[in-house]
Amino acid sequence: MAQNFAHGNYSHTQKKARNSGGGRTPRDRARRELSQNFLVDRHAIELIVKAARPHGLILEPGAGEGALTAALARHEDVEVVGYEIDPLLAAKLRARTGLTIVKGDFTKAKPPNEPFAVVGNIPYSITSKIVDWCLRAPAMTSATLLTQLEYARKRSGDYGRWSLVTVESWPWFHWELLGRVGKESFRPVPAVDSGILRIERRPEPLVEAGAAWQELVELGFTGVGGSLRASLKTRYQGVDAALRVAGVERDTVVGYVHPDQWITIYRELHR
Repeated sequence: MAQNFAHGNYSHTQKKARNSGGGRTPRDRARRELSQNFLVDRHAIELIVKAARPHGLILEPGAGEGALTAALARHEDVEVVGYEIDPLLAAKLRARTGLTIVKGDFTKAKPPNEPFAVVGNIPYSITSKIVDWCLRAPAMTSATLLTQLEYARKRSGDYGRWSLVTVESWPWFHWELLGRVGKESFRPVPAVDSGILRIERRPEPLVEAGAAWQELVELGFTGVGGSLRASLKTRYQGVDAALRVAGVERDTVVGYVHPDQWITIYRELHR
């Protein structure tokens, strides 16, 4: 699936000149209210663009001052449509670049019918809403998102644990952490570092029955009995045999079951 750019981790701790403008002006306070932390480091932007592998139609939530927008637009055969909720920033970016910049909330936009990708340095405060929008868009091919590092690590399994959102969408989407960006790469400087999270739609789904898959996963994550085995045995026959085939120990807590093991369990229980 997605190429691994984890070697491109980037924690920027110097470049004082770039951070010297981080004073708290009224405009800065307004940016904080809108969760606006703009990328000011070229290398960090290059890491995101490399991870995104831009081509075709790209939607960019939170276009901001346009640093990432411009980097994406420089690629051949790319059409960038930016979304910015701040009207002043939207107007300035539209005038400066000549690109299509939509003033408004990205999460309320209607997804295009044609294939498209999403690439953005997104506001921490609405990360879940943007990810949910992406997963629900039928024509979305991939989303490369700069999110709070903890969020990216949880969703990609980087802690060695897996979340319900990731497992539930796994048959259709591959999740991966493709790098880290230090908080000093932003202005204003946020409290935490960020991660480059890539969500890529699979060419073919790993399971066919979406409702049956969702029922299985949601039951497993109820935590009944303290283990995946105990939860699944409340409704399914042949759980022990399915766990053996998947290589899952009887007492394994649900969060430590890899999504690929879930796929095996599902197939074994629905033979």
